[in-house]
Amino acid sequence: MSTEGSRRRDVTVADVAKAAKVSKAQAARALGNYGAVSDDVRERVLAAAEELGYRPNELARSMNTGRSNTLGVVVGDIENPHFGLATRGITDTAKKSGYNVILINTDEEKQAEVDAVRVLLDKRVDGLIVAPASSTDFPHLREVQESGRPLVLLDRAAEGLEVETFAVDMGPVSYESTKQLIGLGHLRIAFVSTLKSEQPYREGMALESSQIADRVDGMRRAFQEQALPFPADLVRLNAGDAGSIKAVARDLVTGPDPATAIIASDGLIALSVVEAIQESGLRIPDDISFIMYDDFAWTRLISPPLTVIAQPVYEMGRAAASALIRRIEGRPAAASGPELHPRLIQRGSVGAPRTALEGTLSLG
Repeated sequence: MSTEGSRRRDVTVADVAKAAKVSKAQAARALGNYGAVSDDVRERVLAAAEELGYRPNELARSMNTGRSNTLGVVVGDIENPHFGLATRGITDTAKKSGYNVILINTDEEKQAEVDAVRVLLDKRVDGLIVAPASSTDFPHLREVQESGRPLVLLDRAAEGLEVETFAVDMGPVSYESTKQLIGLGHLRIAFVSTLKSEQPYREGMALESSQIADRVDGMRRAFQEQALPFPADLVRLNAGDAGSIKAVARDLVTGPDPATAIIASDGLIALSVVEAIQESGLRIPDDISFIMYDDFAWTRLISPPLTVIAQPVYEMGRAAASALIRRIEGRPAAASGPELHPRLIQRGSVGAPRTALEGTLSLG
């Protein structure tokens, strides 16, 4: 017994062939746009397909043509606006070139990334864009490269893996921002990251994310240049959810030797850190200076507006998608890639530390 709400049987190639009065093989070639078929047969098949409401079986078509017109994208945290904006750049570019996108989130877990890559390969995506959870441990990505499946990396590098990588070099801007803070008198500068680590940060330890490693290295170089000790105890990793981020921030600003400035490695961290500072009864920048990576509209709307390190995130996503599509279609790589440079944008959240101001007043 059937009802109006029952699922209608999918229209098949055989149904289209019967309506068009051609063979199933002819209909398949006309619908898949491959092989030899006359204009008359093509017109009859397409007309029949439209009349019947035929929808192609994408998996079957990909098996015939070797192409699915689909890109697989793997990122660490889709809740993070950074990855949301990069993904928008990818999808906008893919759509213009006739590609669909399958997006998988990994929560920055390496095993989840391995599983995501396997799922996307099983779905016969034409190529992969991956923001690797680890820049040092990635055998699954090496296997993709060796298989010949097009692969590009987004946001982070994979050391020794020779694939196109679209990421911003954070070392120089980290150095610049830290140098400016030191120039104002800040010697206790904290850095907060979600990067997962089995142990607390110690100076010189290897970090799995190339992005975070570059940022910490830039900070360290700024201190080293001034012959000052690098405050490694203020580099905090594993800042996961809002609760843990706020706990880290409270510890940084209320400890026996508190931070006088905090640098947040992304927008989600920044929101929780600012909230924790406010809950502690402190004011930005009077009591503590604050800088965050990435520039979003809300950073200009709060009081004071936040000093940020802006990245061309949307352009990074567009560039990654364009490069991947060129590889899929066998076109040569661009002579030169887009310039992906970060910028330190000064606003109102940075000032001299209270201790430096008090010293100036006492001298006067």
